[in-house]
Amino acid sequence: KQHVDHLLVLTVYQCHGACAEVDSDTEAVAGKGFKLGCISCKRRSEVESSSTIEWYFRPKGESDFVHIYTYKEDNPTIKNEQFLDRVDWNGSKRSSDIQDASIYLFNVTFNDSGTYRCFFNRILYYDNYEHNTVVSKVVHLTVVAKATRGTASIVSEVMMYVSIIGLQVWLLIEMIYCYRKISAAGEEALREAANAEYLAIASESKDNCAGVQVGE
Repeated sequence: KQHVDHLLVLTVYQCHGACAEVDSDTEAVAGKGFKLGCISCKRRSEVESSSTIEWYFRPKGESDFVHIYTYKEDNPTIKNEQFLDRVDWNGSKRSSDIQDASIYLFNVTFNDSGTYRCFFNRILYYDNYEHNTVVSKVVHLTVVAKATRGTASIVSEVMMYVSIIGLQVWLLIEMIYCYRKISAAGEEALREAANAEYLAIASESKDNCAGVQVGE
């Protein structure tokens, strides 16, 4: 369901190759796992790069962010006791050129509600110099006791059924149009055949009459 919501609801920006910047889901269910999505596509795929990922968290009702997680080249470090043994890397594998910095949160609690910020500290390696960039993404997470269907999900499902019905109506109209066109062509062909047969009979009758007159 989450994947469907991603495709239908959230904005997708096409980047290079197979990379697409998809926003994270924002509703987690208490006691279950949840993926905090964070994707930053590199604009020039031919340029080599390396990235260090930093995750920060601001609890609901608080004003300050706390550092919770760091990742660089298969070397994750949990920085906050609240998330100890509860965070796992879910992003790019076996590569320093990280574009997907998503993490997976186990056993979500209501205390996990709040704002998460993901930072890409990226170094681009050109022939004669290196260029440092910083990209950040924000996820506003709400933890609920039971999964709910969002309005966007309902609207997307309704639109899907409307599209299916619209397609069926269009196909029906096309079938009726084609049937009438074929019927009209068939009737025209029958009329032409009948006219040709009538002309042939008339011509034959005329020849017979001419033969009779000559005989007399």
